[in-house]
Amino acid sequence: MSFTSTVKTELSKLKIEKVESFSLLSALIKNTSTIEDSSIKIMTENSSVARYIFSLLKDLYSIVPKITVRRGYNYNKRYIYILEIKEKIELIKQDLSLDKNIPNNYIVDDDILTRIYLRGVFLACGSINDPKKSRYHLEFIVDDLDYAVFITNMLNLYDLNSKYIKRESKYMIYIKEAEKIGDFLRMINAIQALLYFEDIRIYRDHKNMINRLNNCEQANVDKIIETAKNQVENIQFIKDNDVYDLLDEKLQMVCDYRLKYPEVSLSELSRIISKETNNNITKSGLHHRLNKIKELAEKIKNN
Repeated sequence: MSFTSTVKTELSKLKIEKVESFSLLSALIKNTSTIEDSSIKIMTENSSVARYIFSLLKDLYSIVPKITVRRGYNYNKRYIYILEIKEKIELIKQDLSLDKNIPNNYIVDDDILTRIYLRGVFLACGSINDPKKSRYHLEFIVDDLDYAVFITNMLNLYDLNSKYIKRESKYMIYIKEAEKIGDFLRMINAIQALLYFEDIRIYRDHKNMINRLNNCEQANVDKIIETAKNQVENIQFIKDNDVYDLLDEKLQMVCDYRLKYPEVSLSELSRIISKETNNNITKSGLHHRLNKIKELAEKIKNN
């Protein structure tokens, strides 16, 4: 079972108040059906969603839709569940605001109804990637630009940073930030899915942080090795040009220790010199002396 199916199955089992059922059913039928004068034909690939719609119609309107199951024609040949309504069409259209592209205000009149409506939109046309298997991505596919703008604006009431783009003849509304996807799951009350999603997100973030630290540490090691290599080359260049004896004792001591320990960092080298000579030298003091040696080597090269 896909992560999307798991989330939809969880949402389909949630109990809601009767007034909330109208908002939920409005979103479901709006995004899964073909509406005609004498019938409403609802199609979904999710059996839990099909059962949920059936129960809502039965509870709200005391009707029993005709159910047909057939195998789809797409590459994975999933089953398609078709619910056909042939009674109380006008009442259902009026109650659920299905005769308009954008639903009436009473369908999304307050915060609770807005959340319920967005839950219905997800159940009808939403999908979400499994965070364990791929990048973070939540999307809704809708038919109309005005409706895409309407849903995008509703999502952004909750600071979800949703956007929409045209995809062939339809419109895709999407959210790509992991934190915002988690906020959406919390908003529609998909608690079990949220816990799974957050566990995977924390694990991936921790793993990425470790990788970044390892990369940073490796970069520092490479930098230390390269710097030490250049310092050794400068010292050797000074010796090859018979200038070494002109250095004072402090610079000669630094040269000798750098040649003796060619791969250690400046911090380690300062500790070694301080311990073996009983003369304390700081990292900055060591860096200053090695810079003098570098400047001398560059002067020799330039002359």
